[in-house]
Amino acid sequence: MYPILPCPDLTEAIEFYGSLGFAVTYRQEKPNPSAVVQLEDMAIHLAGVPGYEPESSPCSVIVTVPDAERLRSEFAAGLRASRGRVPVEGVPRLLRLRRKAGSAVGFSVIDTGGIWLRFYQEGSQEETETTRRDGLARVIDVAARQGEARGEDGLALAKVTAGLDRYADAPVADRIEARVYRAELLIRLGRAEEARSELDAVDALIAASGTAEYSAETLLELRTATGPGT
Repeated sequence: MYPILPCPDLTEAIEFYGSLGFAVTYRQEKPNPSAVVQLEDMAIHLAGVPGYEPESSPCSVIVTVPDAERLRSEFAAGLRASRGRVPVEGVPRLLRLRRKAGSAVGFSVIDTGGIWLRFYQEGSQEETETTRRDGLARVIDVAARQGEARGEDGLALAKVTAGLDRYADAPVADRIEARVYRAELLIRLGRAEEARSELDAVDALIAASGTAEYSAETLLELRTATGPGT
């Protein structure tokens, strides 16, 4: 089965998928603009639909891949090379690799048509009693379901903010993870100045702990997305 994904501008969609490493294997302009782009064994069919509004798209595609971390890293590198940065807000954008639920690991791409492509690691499992996290880590997982699965960034932000207040004495690694996610949500909501302050707090936590670490690539992506400071 090959679903056809709508987009408002076929050329723009092809360019975006090209940034991710997809190659065009078919394209036509008449009678209806359409194309096929392919990467490895993933073939995506695109249809140009004039007047289509990406922001109101309800569509999602689930894709299982053997190495979600590698693929997300390659997507990010391609976007940096072609666009100068990894877009983490608006349409299109690339979301971070994260634990979804239980042992499930994956990330999402929102393409130029507002379609959510949800990439999951093969072999991921749903949450069980043994994989369920507690405390602030649990709050992060619940907030991520709202922000990543449903696109409810405002609700996810409220959840993780309340969790930071409630679990002020949580392990430093959990507090760093929560604040990084909070910064990402603030960026998506157009609150760049607050996001910069949150990232400053992350840097301070890492420096104060002396042992805590976080992905430098992720922090750079978020810093870049906030734009120049005031």
